[in-house]
Amino acid sequence: MVALNAPTGGEKTIQALAIAVAMALVVGAALGFEHIGGYIPCALCLEQRTPYYVGVPVMIVAAISSAMKAPAIITRTLFVAGGGLMIYGAGLGVYHSGVEWAWWEGPADCSGAAGLTTDASNLLSDLNAIKPPACNEAALRVLGLSFAGWNVIASVILAIACLRGAFGSRA
Repeated sequence: MVALNAPTGGEKTIQALAIAVAMALVVGAALGFEHIGGYIPCALCLEQRTPYYVGVPVMIVAAISSAMKAPAIITRTLFVAGGGLMIYGAGLGVYHSGVEWAWWEGPADCSGAAGLTTDASNLLSDLNAIKPPACNEAALRVLGLSFAGWNVIASVILAIACLRGAFGSRA
């Protein structure tokens, strides 16, 4: 096991930046499916993005901490925080996937952000016409997995990368 006060530096900086970029790519893909592909997210889909929105800045701070040769405990703690966020994201993805496969009930108020108009004259009609997707219906399945299922895979890989960054033996 590596000591938490073992020095960090160039390799940890690169690891943290690579993880930050990977997190940004994952959440960017979700935003792309929403804004370019037209897949309106449900409330659980939106919630699964939060660990990425928080994780990217955490990993950038970890990279800065490592590059500036801050005490190793700071950099390693930031890696652990990134790993914790991704474990939380994986848990959300498992929960959402279970809701989609009807293994358990989802939240009673599960509805997504329905891209409403900015034209006030159409606002009331849009409120009645636009129905956000339900959390128990997968918008798309690729190789048998929904977006939530793919989020589990991405989150687990990123969590492992973060924890290797925190506890890996290389500086």
